[in-house]
Amino acid sequence: MKKIEESVGTGRRKTAVAAVRIRDGKGSIEINGKKLAEYFPLKLTQDYILAPLKKVEALARYDVQVTVKGGGIQGQAGAVRHGLARSLVKDNEERRGSLKEEGFLTRDAREKERKKYGHKKARKGFQFSKR
Repeated sequence: MKKIEESVGTGRRKTAVAAVRIRDGKGSIEINGKKLAEYFPLKLTQDYILAPLKKVEALARYDVQVTVKGGGIQGQAGAVRHGLARSLVKDNEERRGSLKEEGFLTRDAREKERKKYGHKKARKGFQFSKR
């Protein structure tokens, strides 16, 4: 088990990109200079982000520092979660199996489909009137 004093993981989701740094500490989580509960006030979103740490039972073992840009709330949360899982694997390669099993290392490839001409949105057409 090789120990690194700092591990960096990049996570992506839709248009959001997160750079996640973990280092040994007491469990503080800082996102763009704010506490986790301040940046993501919903408990559901916080649990979603912390899932990789809970899976490897390392919630109070690391200090996490995140820089996230782009996207919305859910996209940023997904990017942070992906980056966190990647940095945990970079810190200890033995965690890969359990994190991959839960799907934390898989990048969610779904993107917004582009709008097409002659349509109101990507697939929705304009309202048709016979008369």
